[in-house]
Order: sequence, then structure tokens, then C-alpha cells
Amino acid sequence: MSFSSVIKEELCRVEAPRECCTRAELAAVFCMNAAPIMAGAPDAVSQPPAAERDHIVTENAAFARRVFNLLRGLYRVSPDITIRKNRRLKKHAAYIVCAGAQSGPAHSPDADIDKLRRLTRKTCCKKAALRGAFLAGGSVTDPEKLYHLEIFCKRPEAARFFAELMARFSLKPKITARGEYEIVYVKESESIVNFLNVTGAHRALMSLENIRIVKEMRNSVNRIVNCETANLEKTVNASLRQIANIMYIRRTIGFDALPPSLREIAELRVGNREIGLLELGQIANPPLGKSGVNHRLRKLDQIAEELRGANGRRAGPSLSQKNQTFSIRERP
Repeated sequence: MSFSSVIKEELCRVEAPRECCTRAELAAVFCMNAAPIMAGAPDAVSQPPAAERDHIVTENAAFARRVFNLLRGLYRVSPDITIRKNRRLKKHAAYIVCAGAQSGPAHSPDADIDKLRRLTRKTCCKKAALRGAFLAGGSVTDPEKLYHLEIFCKRPEAARFFAELMARFSLKPKITARGEYEIVYVKESESIVNFLNVTGAHRALMSLENIRIVKEMRNSVNRIVNCETANLEKTVNASLRQIANIMYIRRTIGFDALPPSLREIAELRVGNREIGLLELGQIANPPLGKSGVNHRLRKLDQIAEELRGANGRRAGPSLSQKNQTFSIRERP
């Protein structure tokens, strides 16, 4: 079962606390999904003549049952419900709930946006209308992959109305066009959590929160591992460069040509290739800080580069070059 189906199954079990909320939810449902069957076309769903009764067509049995119960409880009528198989797919059944012409136009649900706006003046009715809109035309992407909630609207004015309702609860909705539909959507996980809370899908909310926690922990661990890996790679590359420069100095002029402080750190670096600068400074005599060790190693890098430059201008090092002594001013 998809995450959208889980949410809708839970929303179909939410009880409307007041009659005004039931009216608002039904009005939102018929505003979203009023699609009667055209006479003479048993398998096709299309816009009916104006004289036709209102219908709700859905493949969700729980949603069809909820509409049936809300209509019966609110208008004291017995709505007609029809089940038809799709001949092409041979899998899904379409549930068609008729509002009931015997109740009269004054008592049947109305899909008019202006009337729906008047029915949603209270906060509880706004929540009920959003619940009905999601049941009729909403979907949520699997949160393991992506955070995305959307509601399909057949009319632009309906999309604007439901976007206004969502904005009242700080859900940060956006509207886009997709084919002949207007889509109201939110992409932030926090907004989706708030939407589930507003509409009453509290179990689905907890499931989404658990998924968010696991994903955030996984992302946090990945960031830490990537950072540690990058730091380790940087340390290893620096150590290899330093050792290569020190060995070059030893081959060309030898450690005896270096000042005592540089000779000590060169010997320590060659003898302890796997440790960092901080640990290297702690075994020096006297102990050095990380910046002090880094300063001396950079001096050694500079000497190695100067030697490579000098040797590049000559065929090979002369005896005088091997015995030359570098006078390097140490940092106090």
C-alpha cells in the first residue's frame, strides 16, 4: 500500500466533530471530484448535462464509503452507490456515489467555490475542507524518496481557494499547471507534517516523523563520514608530500646541513609517518604546538623546492652543493 493510500485510509476514519465540518468536507469533495457518468457510455467518465445528479467517482472503497455515510448522516437520504469494473485494465473497480436527486437541489452538496468559501469561515471547517480535498484529489510521494504533497484541481479557482486555505495554516503552498489540471503542492517535510496534523492523519504523521528522523540521522552520519574522509585524505596527502620533500633533502644535502630544530622535526616526521601534526608536536623535545610543527615542515618544503630548482638548472648536484649549509632564520 502506498503512503498516499495509508493517509487516505486513516482520514476516512476521522469523525467530523460538527455538522458544519461535514458540510465543508462534502462541499470540498464535490468541488474536487464531481464527475457524473455520461448516459450511454458505461466505461467513460465525463462532464454531464446540467440536469444530471452529482456523482463522486473513485477507486478508493474507503473514500466511497465515507462519502456515502456523510451524505446519509447529513441529508437523511440514501445515496445510490454503483460498482463498475474497468474493462480495459480488468483490475480496478470504480465506485460511483450519487448524491441523491430525491433530496432536492436545496439539500444536495454544492461544488460552487463561493458557497464553499462561506462554509469554511471557522477553523474546524477549513481543516475539514482540506481533508475532503485531499481525499478527493490528493497524493503524497513516498517520503523515503522525496517530500512532495499535491492536490489535483480541475478548475483554477478551486486551486487558488485550497491554496488560500493551506496558507492560513502556514503550509507554504504553490500552484502549477500540469496538463489540464491545476496542482496545489508543498515540498517541505515540515509543511507536509503540518498538513497531516491539520487534516487529522496523526498516525501517518508519526510514521513520516520516524522516516524524517532516520533520514536526518543518515544524512548527518554521511556528512560526518565524508568530512572525516576528506580530512584524512588531506592529512595523508600532506604527510606523503612532507616525507617526499624530507627524503629529497636527505639525499641531496643530508640532515646535518639543516638547523637543529628542522633536523629534529624531519627525523620525527620520517620516523612517524602515520600521525598528525598535533601528535608529532607532542613527541618533540621540547613539545611543540600544531602551528609550530606546521611552520617547520613548511620550511622543509621550501628548502626542498629550492634544491629542486637549483638541481633543475644543473645536470646534477656538485660536491660543494652537497656540503653547503643553509642558514634559515627560525621563528622565535
